[in-house]
Amino acid sequence: MLDAVVISPTPADAPAAAPWQPLDPRTIKLERLEGTIFVSIVSALLFLSALAIVLTTTLSFWVDAGLVSVSLIAKLVLGWHFYRWPRLAYARAGYRLDDDGIEIRRGVIWRSIIDVPRSRVQHTDVSQGPLERRFGLGTVIIYTAGSEHARVQLSGIAHEAAIAIRDQLLPHRRADVV
Repeated sequence: MLDAVVISPTPADAPAAAPWQPLDPRTIKLERLEGTIFVSIVSALLFLSALAIVLTTTLSFWVDAGLVSVSLIAKLVLGWHFYRWPRLAYARAGYRLDDDGIEIRRGVIWRSIIDVPRSRVQHTDVSQGPLERRFGLGTVIIYTAGSEHARVQLSGIAHEAAIAIRDQLLPHRRADVV
């Protein structure tokens, strides 16, 4: 009788992969605020453009009403998009950090997974814009030794976590210690 042989894709003594970490939930509020600012500016420009056309031309009432309606519909569509999209993007984004490097996944329609080995990391930065600072969030920017994805960003994480990731990705060499 033949015994079944189980072939494992990874050796039994291989370390388990680090779990996926979600982005900070405050990212949703931040992106919604940024979307609100954008929609406000675009809708004001659309409304002012439609108003200028209505007041300076002798178009029919229906054309004027159509222009105003289009600007209002555009505002509603953009508003819905910027309210709904951050939650979708949040649910599909995350990162995994281990001794080998960092792996970042993101994307709602076009999904991507970027793997940055620690050996390719040249240097890292942590940045915080004014709105990110208000929400206590930060962005880790990883510069690598390649041409494609030479600058990789991980946005939407707590500022303290961004600093911890930066410190963990820094090379730990004896030559760096004085």
